[in-house]
Amino acid sequence: MSRMVFQAILLGRVLRTALLLVAVLLTACGSLPTIKQMAPTTAPPIDPQTPLAKIVAASTPPGEHSGFRLMPLGEYSLQARIDLAERAQRTLDVQYYVIANDGAGWLLLRALKQAAERGVRVRLLVDDLYTANTEHLLLALNNIPNAEVRLFNPFCCARGSLPGRFAASAFDIERLNHRMHNKLFIADGVMAVAGGRNIADEYFTLNTSQNFVDMDALVVGKVVEQLSGIFDDYWNSEEVYPVTAVVQPDRDRTEQVAWFTREVDMDSRARKLALPPSDVLGYGPVGEELDAGRLGLLWGTANAVADPPAKLRFMSPEGAYAASVTSRFWARLLEAESEIVLTTPYLVPGDRGMSAISELRQRGVNVTLVTNSLAAQDEPLVHTGYARYRVPMLKEGVDLYELSPARTRSGRLGMFGNSLGRLHAKTAVVDQRRMFIGSVNLDPRSATQNTELGIMVDSPQLAREMLRIIKISRLESAYRVRLAADGSLEWLAVDGEKEVILHTEPESTWFQRLYKDIVGPLVPEDLL
Repeated sequence: MSRMVFQAILLGRVLRTALLLVAVLLTACGSLPTIKQMAPTTAPPIDPQTPLAKIVAASTPPGEHSGFRLMPLGEYSLQARIDLAERAQRTLDVQYYVIANDGAGWLLLRALKQAAERGVRVRLLVDDLYTANTEHLLLALNNIPNAEVRLFNPFCCARGSLPGRFAASAFDIERLNHRMHNKLFIADGVMAVAGGRNIADEYFTLNTSQNFVDMDALVVGKVVEQLSGIFDDYWNSEEVYPVTAVVQPDRDRTEQVAWFTREVDMDSRARKLALPPSDVLGYGPVGEELDAGRLGLLWGTANAVADPPAKLRFMSPEGAYAASVTSRFWARLLEAESEIVLTTPYLVPGDRGMSAISELRQRGVNVTLVTNSLAAQDEPLVHTGYARYRVPMLKEGVDLYELSPARTRSGRLGMFGNSLGRLHAKTAVVDQRRMFIGSVNLDPRSATQNTELGIMVDSPQLAREMLRIIKISRLESAYRVRLAADGSLEWLAVDGEKEVILHTEPESTWFQRLYKDIVGPLVPEDLL
């Protein structure tokens, strides 16, 4: 969801002058309001007497650093957030790129509202790109006592539609191309959910037409303190505005709250989650263990990293890359001694990435990459950037797999039903002991435009569980890509005991292939 608007706008830079003239004629180009310096707020000291803190203490073996529970099932991951919100007593710090006006969004917003009404301090930070349909819900939540909502890098005006926002901000495109892609949920400062999922139906297998294969982790222990510090840095940054400074109310405060309550309560009741008894790793729902007062977790030494909120405000693209999670991620990959297994929906390695891959292969490190096929890709222009590197990666000896949108329907990684499956998980395993999970894609946008968040964990047990999940995607839901004898590409899949070899982009339409071949070469790689 992060690129299509930008690609359409930036691809038309040759029409920029005309766009500016139209914007001036149709709407007075506005600017963000000047706001008073907000008093910084931070996470309070942890109260060891809260129920969640007691569960963490009861679940933590002596001397352990940080504990994790991988959540490959979308239903479990959404319910875990709701379970934490329902049990929180002091604070909820929530940060997302997208909170949609749909079933998943209503469920989460209702949980935040109910927590605030119990006296929990709720801080909600949302990137402003996709808030045209949710800004009044966010404004209404801000009117609940104990709840505060802020927007990252907001649009100034004409906020009723995304095209209108861009037209009214035609002189400010460079700033607005900088988005907050982080995903984080922290309860009482002691439990967190982090990973790749935004808050929308398709990230939790609730969409009837298409859903994402994605990954989150429930996190406890010392790394949660780092995550809280990262949230505070964003919450108090100059890129963040109170929702009240940007969104104009469409009704009075009392009516707003009443409308909000009707919206989220009515729609949330209609979308009660149906949870399977266990996931592919054999775990049951997190709520059952929270009720029992003890969590089963895997432990390791962890470190959380995030881009600075002002990633581009004071930095050149080179400086932004040097300070980025992406650069630190590649640095950790280059420490590999034997094996890297990586999943990313958007794979555009660029010269830096290809140089790193070449260095790894020269040292004999096995590199396995899992990404989306053309048919599974929700960002077609990104696939054109990736396609430029397929043959060079294969010539380097990379094991390359592309997710099939149809073959994900086996159900082991989610209840996809008849919907299409698309990869959205951003994970890596190094030498079968170090695991990475977060919001980072291996593409230019993550490297220099978006802000990102990630956690690196040293834990052989956790790495084995992640490898198990990736293996299911790779063997059951993906095509293996290889070079044929004549240098062309082949896609291999196994149906039962029969190997199938395809010679064109599998499951793709003629229009998708035409779009890739005609439009793709026109797009500069740094815009992908």
